[in-house]
Amino acid sequence: MPAPLPRRTALKAAAAFTASLSLGLHRARAAGTELADAAQVVHDEIWRRFIDEYNILVDYTDYDGHFPRATAEECREGKPNALGWWTPTENGSMFNGMYMDGAVHRWKISRAATDKEKARKLMKGLLRLSSLGPIGFIARNVADDGKTPYPMGSNDQTGPWFYGLWRYVHEGLATPEERDIIVDQMVAVATVLAANRWLMPCNTGAPSPFRGSFAGFSWEHAPRLLFVLKAMHELTRDGKWAQMYQKAVEERGAPPLPPTAPGAPVATPPPAQSRLEICQKGMEFHGRWRHSWTCASGIICLRGLWEMETSAGYLRAYAQGLSASLQLAAGSLPLARQFDNASTAVCLIDWRELNAWWQPQHSEMEAVAVAERQAKELGRLSPRRGPEFNQVRESLFAAWIVSMCPDRSLVEPHRPAIIEAIQHFDYKRLYYSQFFPAEAAAYRLQLLEKA
Repeated sequence: MPAPLPRRTALKAAAAFTASLSLGLHRARAAGTELADAAQVVHDEIWRRFIDEYNILVDYTDYDGHFPRATAEECREGKPNALGWWTPTENGSMFNGMYMDGAVHRWKISRAATDKEKARKLMKGLLRLSSLGPIGFIARNVADDGKTPYPMGSNDQTGPWFYGLWRYVHEGLATPEERDIIVDQMVAVATVLAANRWLMPCNTGAPSPFRGSFAGFSWEHAPRLLFVLKAMHELTRDGKWAQMYQKAVEERGAPPLPPTAPGAPVATPPPAQSRLEICQKGMEFHGRWRHSWTCASGIICLRGLWEMETSAGYLRAYAQGLSASLQLAAGSLPLARQFDNASTAVCLIDWRELNAWWQPQHSEMEAVAVAERQAKELGRLSPRRGPEFNQVRESLFAAWIVSMCPDRSLVEPHRPAIIEAIQHFDYKRLYYSQFFPAEAAAYRLQLLEKA
């Protein structure tokens, strides 16, 4: 048995321990305050400028929140293109569904009626966007008449649409009446998608009947399909969705071949893999650019699957996918410090300049070709766009992805970099709204502290 410490030594040790504990608590409180303050700045700017009169999050505005909204005629004619790409109303369903993650978690922390009402507004915006065409068509936004959308949606719009409504119900914000309306609409859309072999319907009069799919065997497809099926079963308890989920999760198929240059040898087909294996590997980048923002549509679905799953094997696979995605996304966090807040580079707000390269579109391929031709000109006309996308958007979507990993031991080492990224930007001087994931990342980090 060791000899007892002298009284003076014991008192010093106790004092040192108390001081160390106090310092640790002080630092924890300071870090929590930093996150709350940073999230509030982002929140205030989003709601000052980017939530429109239809409760839909727009892509960009000027510093006062103004932007040119398309007319109904322009939407029907597909100007600047039938996809609505490069307009301020390009990604309403995608962004509303994603931003619901931040809105709901803000309410979970504050329990304030005002925060609950803001989440409700986003929900109403999502429901509106599923009511503007045939059942199954998820619109991007609306024209100046409040009801005419661009004719082509996509899987990028539809996946977050499901996630946002599910999250609102799952976290208990919906009233019984709201829950019935939401679930009925989700069932109607999911039923049509399943009948169409998981192709996304376009609006009547669109250049093509469909745009995008959930049915493939790649990161773009697997987590979205599994999430929708799992969510539909959770919300309805209808066994048919559970059966479809069980079949889909183990089903195997080969991912699409990458495009090859003319004359190049045909690539060897990759081996078949199950959707569970795809989810287990996590997100992946293709090409030279990091694109966490498009991968995030799959990450929110993977996180939802992790929260709903009860099978130990599936749960482990989803957790591994989230951990692997954290490791990949974390490499984008340092991009934040490359952004120059003092830059005065021009940002094109008047998208109608792109109509100089417009032409009628009669197929999905033609619509994409017109949009891609305009994108080349947009890079020249709007030099501000690149840095806001490649440094602001990429770093903050990456922060959100890191925060969605359920393993606190993996998230915590990146906490300082996430806080630094969120604090770096002068949000009042950003034109694009794609900094909104900073808010969700901050709330998830706060909630992780309490887990």
